[in-house]
Amino acid sequence: MKGALIFFILILIMLSLGACKSQPPREISDFNDGWTFHLGDIEGAQAINYDDSAWRNLSLPHDWAIEGDFDAGNPSGAGGGALAGGTGWYRKTFQPDKNRKGEKFFIDFDGVYMNSDVWINGIHLGFRPYGYISFRYDITPFINFDAENVIAVRVDNSEQPNSRWYSGCGIYRNVWLTTVAPLYVDLWGTYVTTPDINANNAKVHVKTTVKNETPENKNVKIVNSILDRSGKKVATVSSHLRIASGSSGEAQQSIDLSKPVLWTIENPYLYKVVTAISTAKPKPTNTQLRWA
Repeated sequence: MKGALIFFILILIMLSLGACKSQPPREISDFNDGWTFHLGDIEGAQAINYDDSAWRNLSLPHDWAIEGDFDAGNPSGAGGGALAGGTGWYRKTFQPDKNRKGEKFFIDFDGVYMNSDVWINGIHLGFRPYGYISFRYDITPFINFDAENVIAVRVDNSEQPNSRWYSGCGIYRNVWLTTVAPLYVDLWGTYVTTPDINANNAKVHVKTTVKNETPENKNVKIVNSILDRSGKKVATVSSHLRIASGSSGEAQQSIDLSKPVLWTIENPYLYKVVTAISTAKPKPTNTQLRWA
């Protein structure tokens, strides 16, 4: 319905305030450059010391199928663009920032078509059979801060046909390296809904999932703020969670936004929800301890 909805952009910010040690913000780095590629299957190409100097240098996203020849005899058929499938390998070396040692490192693939195996430093991270959805691996335990690290990806799209339309072959979407403090807002961990909106008031519900991968239980303060188009804070809410080591907690918050600017085609007004977390001291209680 025209003018009935407010659209929100989510910005996830990692902060630690007060007397506790400050935590660095979430960092999402473009991981698309500096890859090598080989079309065809090779034994042992996931090994750290494998020599890929003769491979092709490229940047992602990449689709090797569209680089081939159209042929009605290709098993992909007309639905697959009459292009060849096959198997391909990708490799990339990188050096992590030593200043971020002790944090969490994830590699995020927006899409690989299809049947992908991923390794880091020769260690198998996992197999993804599907080609149209993103996926992530936690590479923290396997990173070497004193030497270069090697990411290897094998993509198998040889079994054709496997789609009703042209899919392409390879790492055809972006790849990201995400670094967060061990206390962090989880991936897609902020969920915003607006169940009740009118010209006078908008009821905004925010669910925030926070993961604690530190060795200690944490008292966490979660603050969600709404910013208008100019960046001015127009509403905010805060709450506290006690999150055990190695577990997650969810904060459910409600924010009232007075006289919201309603989104329309003529005026596509956007607000932002900014999520910030910090370690917090436990709230004092009236309980008194008496020793016998």
